[in-house]
Amino acid sequence: MDANTYKGYISILKEELLPAMGCTEPISVAYASALAREVLGTMPERVEISVSGNILKNVKSVIVPNTGGLKGVCAAAAAGISAGNSEKKLQVLEGISDETRKNISKILETCKFTVSHAQNGCVFDIGIKEFAGNDSAFVRIEGHHTNVVTVEKNGRQLVCNDCYEECKLTDRSILNVSDIVTFACEADIADIEDVISRQIEYNSAIAEEGLKNDYGARVGKILLSSYSDDVHIRARATAAAGSDARMNGCSLPVVIVSGSGNQGMTASLPVIVYAKHLNAPREKLLRAVALSDLITIHLKTGIGRLSAYCGAVSAGAGAGAGICYLYGGGAEEISRTVVNALAIDSGLICDGAKSSCAAKISSAVDAGLTGMKMCRMGSEFHGGDGILESGVEKTIDNVCDIARIGMRETDEEIIRLMIKSLN
Repeated sequence: MDANTYKGYISILKEELLPAMGCTEPISVAYASALAREVLGTMPERVEISVSGNILKNVKSVIVPNTGGLKGVCAAAAAGISAGNSEKKLQVLEGISDETRKNISKILETCKFTVSHAQNGCVFDIGIKEFAGNDSAFVRIEGHHTNVVTVEKNGRQLVCNDCYEECKLTDRSILNVSDIVTFACEADIADIEDVISRQIEYNSAIAEEGLKNDYGARVGKILLSSYSDDVHIRARATAAAGSDARMNGCSLPVVIVSGSGNQGMTASLPVIVYAKHLNAPREKLLRAVALSDLITIHLKTGIGRLSAYCGAVSAGAGAGAGICYLYGGGAEEISRTVVNALAIDSGLICDGAKSSCAAKISSAVDAGLTGMKMCRMGSEFHGGDGILESGVEKTIDNVCDIARIGMRETDEEIIRLMIKSLN
């Protein structure tokens, strides 16, 4: 691997593996609302919110952390207005006191909120306009969770950013499975240790919380109690339990991948479980998680941040690849594992963030593990089977086209149904 590509891979990990508290879409709404309130300089009397369909989809049914169980766009905005610190970005609602939590409900009662569906063609779009007397403040986030493109006060533009944050990020086209495996095997461990160690620490903590307590539908706990104490089940249950907690208001942070905490947990937690089962050295665990993260990012790059295609599928394939590496697999075995996993679970729909995400994560991890076990037993799905082609990169391209292009109308129909249910 040449030096520039190596540096690019390090940069991608640092850009993607960010800490976040709560589901990232409502947190992005809270971040925009907190920033608008800071620009306004006082508490608003009226708030106008405009969000794209995919934002609405991912905010509608998930509990906003530190709100006492509130859900929805208005709750996320009220939390940001009442207690958000915009400097913390994706941890904007961190450290809210009990007294402040009560203020969130008061703001929802006393401040007039209106929500509209932005239909400007941008999949990720949040606009928050807050009013107090004759003053107003407007913040717009576009393209990515923290990419503030517009800040205005009383119609005067304070910030205008015409370039999406993705344009400023390291070019993801340098990613391919062969180079990802080379990087995982050869990277200077000091270059990845801090960022991967934080992912292991944060995501393990919220998974433990999900297994100890009753969050949401308790998918992780049910898996553990219903089946034998098998490492395959533990891997699925641990990842699901992290989602159980996160989707249902747990205020512990996670480290995200591709803008998603669920994907960050799915890519890391099964690998952690298997590394413990195999008594793998710490360095091998770090390399395996980095490999899983990069495979996940590679798969998601051609799909986009938000779509009708469940991102856990990509992360489950990444986890299978990372576990294949723990068992000694090289580029050929890891490629077959990814293809097998994609053949099993591609097409799982995303109908927003909510409790059932935990079950979808369990299914995606199962696909990744099945793909890995098939490979270890000398079995594989072949090019020409359905959407599969000869070669992992061609298969990835096909899956990305299906998710980004083929499922566009599916996404629109999902959003239509979810908007209908609000009325």
